[in-house]
Amino acid sequence: MVEPGVVTTTMSAVTATEQQTRDRLITGPFLSVTITAFVFFFYIGMVLVTMPRFIEQELGYGEFGIGLAIGTFALAAVTARPFLGRLTERFGRRALMMSGALLAAAAGAVLGLATELWHVLVLRAVMGLGEAALFVAAATLIADLSPPNRRAEAASYFSVAVYGGIGIGPTLGEWVLGDDRYGLTFLVASGFATLAAITVLGVPSRVDRSSAPSAEGKPPLFHRAALSPGVVLACGIAAFSVFSAFIPEHARSVGLAGAAGLFMVYSAVSLSLRLFGATMPERFGEHRMVTVSLVSLASALLVMAAVAEPWALWVGAALMGVGMAFLYPSLMANVVNRVGDNERASALSSFTMFFELGTVVGGVALGAVGQIFSKQAGFFGGAVVAMLGLVMLWRNVVAAPSAPDPPDDAQAPKNSAFSNP
Repeated sequence: MVEPGVVTTTMSAVTATEQQTRDRLITGPFLSVTITAFVFFFYIGMVLVTMPRFIEQELGYGEFGIGLAIGTFALAAVTARPFLGRLTERFGRRALMMSGALLAAAAGAVLGLATELWHVLVLRAVMGLGEAALFVAAATLIADLSPPNRRAEAASYFSVAVYGGIGIGPTLGEWVLGDDRYGLTFLVASGFATLAAITVLGVPSRVDRSSAPSAEGKPPLFHRAALSPGVVLACGIAAFSVFSAFIPEHARSVGLAGAAGLFMVYSAVSLSLRLFGATMPERFGEHRMVTVSLVSLASALLVMAAVAEPWALWVGAALMGVGMAFLYPSLMANVVNRVGDNERASALSSFTMFFELGTVVGGVALGAVGQIFSKQAGFFGGAVVAMLGLVMLWRNVVAAPSAPDPPDDAQAPKNSAFSNP
């Protein structure tokens, strides 16, 4: 006869083990998504640092031409995103990620052959479509694979891959570029996008959701839960876009050899905070951490606007890293935790649309400010936009309900990513 106390102890141990399995975040599929994102955004980082010099030095256009190229990329992605949520549900996350990577790779491979600005704009539009497809599918899959009470943490780790690629890619980009090897640089970059289409094969082709399909039919093209958090995100991205667009040439004008070191500082600060501070949004609250982000972004741009010295750029790059560390993870968790499972892809495609809307503001509107006045004026405009985002945050963004821990007797979704880590 088994003693009741032994049975209770054994059942408690089994329950604790099951609870840990359900709450496990770092799984094989999760790692596959993040590796694919890193490889793809390494491509984005290489193009990011090369394109402004290509437009200014090879094609003979100034800051406004750079802004148009950035804005075209963004507008193409914005146009596609309302439909990407439905496509993600219909064809699966992996198929959309692979298609996006191959589309972007094809455009990047021929970018160095462009001889007119409109050639660049067409290819940047194709890149925007590819990036949007890959990012929406990957962000949705990350949310699918994450326990409800760890979504901000999951978004932090995922964003390490995204911004790690963007931050480290420029180093290789400037090394390959040298003085004028534009065609080779764009070709090497497209190789990384092609590699992302291969690494995506480690991602599950479909992740079952625990909720039943919506009785209301297709999800909306735009989800209202994404509106206010998305506007705040757009303000932060606009501030970062000014930094990424103007810093390659501005760094040289103040006596630095290039911008690769500045991108490395930004990346190191941002990655460190996202790795070691991944739980901070859920510990201290989304609003507080987004406030830290926006104030840091504004401070970085104000320093660079006020002081045209190398040390100001180093300080600004570090503050930019602080600002970008918590912005997306906190706001993404806010959106996901306020919608149902069957609305997740629609909500995230709507929310991530504001990445591009922010890029349009930073690239076109603030690019025009930089062209008409100066790069410092563009930096100042970016700081103003970041502070507008702070006002929007505290006036309009609704705090998401805390995600409860799964009940002890809950079963992991059958045939889902949680049951096959």
